[in-house]
Amino acid sequence: MTGDVPAPLPPDDPDAWYASDVRAQSEVHADVVATIRETQTGFGYEIREPVFGARGEYTWSQRAFAADGVNRSLEPFVRQVEQSRLEAGVVYEVAQNGSAATTWAGRNCPSGPNREFGPCETRGGVVVQERAGETDVLAVAFDVRVTTDDGTTDVTFVFRGVGGR
Repeated sequence: MTGDVPAPLPPDDPDAWYASDVRAQSEVHADVVATIRETQTGFGYEIREPVFGARGEYTWSQRAFAADGVNRSLEPFVRQVEQSRLEAGVVYEVAQNGSAATTWAGRNCPSGPNREFGPCETRGGVVVQERAGETDVLAVAFDVRVTTDDGTTDVTFVFRGVGGR
């Protein structure tokens, strides 16, 4: 169910994700909250990370299917984001970013001998890793282009999955 987000915690609460600079906030998909904040230079866009993963669902040889499954599960979210503000003249374009996923994997996946887990791979914008013969989805990287009457802003997000925490 999507819609308005429940009342936030007080801004001084250490678990609060709301602040006085928030101009709009909406749950655009189950457990996914988009926030628009006023900044000194305009507006900032944030998305509270979704929880996803394929731990235990796919063997390492089925890693392409795991990535496809993640992509299918995120399709409704991507469509909702892209359509969310069209009536207000705001266009969101969302696309996976394979190079950002590769960069994230290079910085966050262990390498070399004696590592605890197997190799990481990127499948489009999805980062997967072999763990005990199974595929674990660690992250998904997206580019978001926001176009308004005032101009265009490009932002890259990397959402970490259950295994990537």
